[in-house]
Amino acid sequence: MPQSYLFQREPRWIAPTPVRYKHLPCRLQSWLHEKTSLTQRLRDEWGVVSVQVLFECWQAPFLSERQKLQVPENRLCLVREVVLLSHHTPLILARTVIPRATLLATQGNLARLGTRPLGEILFSSTSLQRQWLDIAQISPEKWKCASSSFFIEAPVWGRRTRYSINKHPMLVSEFFLPSLLEK
Repeated sequence: MPQSYLFQREPRWIAPTPVRYKHLPCRLQSWLHEKTSLTQRLRDEWGVVSVQVLFECWQAPFLSERQKLQVPENRLCLVREVVLLSHHTPLILARTVIPRATLLATQGNLARLGTRPLGEILFSSTSLQRQWLDIAQISPEKWKCASSSFFIEAPVWGRRTRYSINKHPMLVSEFFLPSLLEK
């Protein structure tokens, strides 16, 4: 079973530093630094937003994901990869890794998202905490989904955030597609 629908291999994440950010377009910086729900911001700027689930199953996360979540090597997590669209325009690709203990702490709400955006659940939780942030740039040839219904022809920047709900961690990686930044 593949570890990801999106990636040929795990992205190379780096710490965001002022020097790295200085060379990024302002519009991208705005999305990388967004502290509230990306779904709500998309709705504010684009109107209708839908979620297409690309991949969802129990599996071992990538090595760096296991390390950030402090999950043992043989422990499975729920991995969900989606694309957020507006009027059939792909805007954001996202990968979420949720350990079993986090699902239990949220009464399984995160396991039954279907096509609902994750942000609707996350940002409605009073116990939500954002713990840190990494960034990555992925070149077009590194994406698996290049052969899917949308095509990535330019490097794409993303962020990875560790959230905590009821003191239980999860990782959310979001990649900002060129169509989002062109508006």
